[in-house]
Amino acid sequence: MTHQVHAFEPPERFVAGTVGPPGERTFFLQARGGGRLVSVALEKVQVSLLAEKLEELLSEAQRRFGVDLPEPVATVGDNDPLDTPVDEEFRVGTLGLAFDVDTATVVIEAIAAGEAEAEVELGEPDDDEDVDDEPDDDLDRLRVRLTPEATRAFIERARRVVNAGRPPCPLCGQPLDPAGHLCPRHNGYHR
Repeated sequence: MTHQVHAFEPPERFVAGTVGPPGERTFFLQARGGGRLVSVALEKVQVSLLAEKLEELLSEAQRRFGVDLPEPVATVGDNDPLDTPVDEEFRVGTLGLAFDVDTATVVIEAIAAGEAEAEVELGEPDDDEDVDDEPDDDLDRLRVRLTPEATRAFIERARRVVNAGRPPCPLCGQPLDPAGHLCPRHNGYHR
């Protein structure tokens, strides 16, 4: 089966966004450029970790390679909704990050979740069967190359998107639904 590599080097727009009401949101990474639009679905925790790790990557690139980094901006950048139509190309299983010293750019690669992740094998594996922990080369990918400025803008938007969900309960930290929730700190009484 052939795989697709959706490469945007650089994209016109690369953002994290959501579709749906708080509590039922689906998270997406979306890249646009060259007349193409690619949206891939992922989990909220993946968006949060991506923003965190990108910040660490930029700091490390500055420390090791002397890359000039823009200051975090206090102004609100791209706050527009996702471009439509939001058609899921694939669900992200693995995210990869790299810093290209030659071009001073950040490379983000989102790799589709493989079928092996969803299957459970019964029985013992054969001795001659090769077990590979690396992501398969035959999985679809979204590859984006960003400048440090564009990476900072992506980080800020991703953090806003993650924090825009349901507010946390002040007692237990679980998300509050509009009708409240059963708080374990109140022995199951509605809060």
